[in-house]
Amino acid sequence: MKNTQDDYIKYRFERAWKTFEDAKSLANLKSWNSSMNRLYYACFYAVLALFTKYKINSHTHSGAKTQLSFHFVKTGKLDKEFGMLYGDLFDLRQKGDYGDFFDFEEQHVTTLIPKVEGFLRKIETLAQE
Repeated sequence: MKNTQDDYIKYRFERAWKTFEDAKSLANLKSWNSSMNRLYYACFYAVLALFTKYKINSHTHSGAKTQLSFHFVKTGKLDKEFGMLYGDLFDLRQKGDYGDFFDFEEQHVTTLIPKVEGFLRKIETLAQE
């Protein structure tokens, strides 16, 4: 059976929401760097679904950030605050994954969780238009 574009979009959003739930679980365990990583990836998976819907190609994480800004933030389809959130998560994930002697603090991660939830909901809405 061949998967359709809609199947792929649905799969990516399911993965995004599951990854978001993982981020919340990791936060409950006070695993702040891992939670931050999962928050970023939840958004990344949702963005990939959105790009599939609009036939936008991106082969890298930085390319996804650039394309999201170009096609959605600059056109007004996505609020600048969400564009900035995605960019911040991209930078934070890099710092948390690759920075030496760096640990996120509880306040930083827990304030991002509801913002990421809002981002996922908005991206999902854009993909349904």
